[in-house]
Amino acid sequence: MAKLDRLSRDVHFISGLMAHKVPFVVAELGPDVDPFVLHLFAALAEKERALISTRTRQALSAAKARGVALGNPKLHVARKGAVEAVKAEAERYAANVLPIIREAQKAGASTLRQIAEALNARGIPTARGGQWYAQSVANILERA
Repeated sequence: MAKLDRLSRDVHFISGLMAHKVPFVVAELGPDVDPFVLHLFAALAEKERALISTRTRQALSAAKARGVALGNPKLHVARKGAVEAVKAEAERYAANVLPIIREAQKAGASTLRQIAEALNARGIPTARGGQWYAQSVANILERA
């Protein structure tokens, strides 16, 4: 890799790689770098990680103090849209599988478990690709 900190900013991780003789080459240090130098650069990378974290926290605090809205100000809109999309997909799947459930009922499947067994026997997966159980059939029938 180009720089050691691209691999990790954790001295323990780097020294673990070295202890287990995992081969790696750091371009900026060359192929024949001394293990001591690798440890020094790993320690510097770890210190830089701590400094980056501190600077980031300070910058976010300063921005918050200036009144800047942190995060996604429209997160509630995005979440609502995601929930609606999931519900719409569930409704669509239920509408597609309901006629097959009705066929199983006409063929004599009278319990939720029997309907689930009929769907599994036909190789029809649930919306998530799994097997049917009585409760998953009940969930579809509730949407009908």
